Amino acid sequence: MSATSIATVLVQGASRGIGLQFCRTLLSRQPNTCVIATCRNPNQADDLQKLLADEPERLQVLQVDVTEEAKIKAAAEEVGKRHGRLDLLINCAGVLHPSGRGETSLRDVNMQGLMETCRTIAFGPLLMGKHFGQLLTKGTAMFGTHQPDCKRTHSGIMANISAKVGSITDNGLGGWYSYRMSKAALNMATKNLSIELGRGRTPVICVSLHPGTVDTDLSRPYHKNVKSLFTTEDSVKKLLSVVDSLTVDDTGKFFTYNKELLPF
Repeated sequence: MSATSIATVLVQGASRGIGLQFCRTLLSRQPNTCVIATCRNPNQADDLQKLLADEPERLQVLQVDVTEEAKIKAAAEEVGKRHGRLDLLINCAGVLHPSGRGETSLRDVNMQGLMETCRTIAFGPLLMGKHFGQLLTKGTAMFGTHQPDCKRTHSGIMANISAKVGSITDNGLGGWYSYRMSKAALNMATKNLSIELGRGRTPVICVSLHPGTVDTDLSRPYHKNVKSLFTTEDSVKKLLSVVDSLTVDDTGKFFTYNKELLPF
């Protein structure tokens, strides 16, 4: 990024955990960055409000419920009027299950849990792509890497925070029906978006990223059996290194935090 350039980043699901840390890290590492943080209830997001008080010039907070398309559309229109483009979109909002625990067997599965989990994890990011996609096509390749021998450079980047448990190929344990299925659907959405937003001379790079097992409220009930647990700071630092390394050839793929390719 040049010293005079201003990058515009939107973090969806920024009230806590990985999303909040993305906002903190981006603001601290790049002084010429404007971060737009969205979440369902900004007034109840105390840590995000504290960050806003510290960075009122570079942080903008918008109320967006990703299960309500009208809210997403309105936010995209506001960002378009104010900034004109988007260089990086990070979809972070997640829920393990409305009950707070994943289903361990079929007897735990119910329609409400399936629908609520999929609406947040899979359908929300897809609708974000629908309404923010055109702003990403106007991005100026401030993130990612340009290949000198490639005839096309990219514009913006969409990074969907997925999970290794969303890999159908890697699934050897079963369980967690809603979460696994929603992450698998998110990966399919990422692939579809990479194709549609990849047309033209300046494509949008779209990837799914596995952040590792991170010390957040979502994963806390399962820390007992985790051998390698990341802090949000460590995970986000690694994920942004992956984002910084992305090229047009990477679009539509599913990567871990250290850029190992994961099977769908």
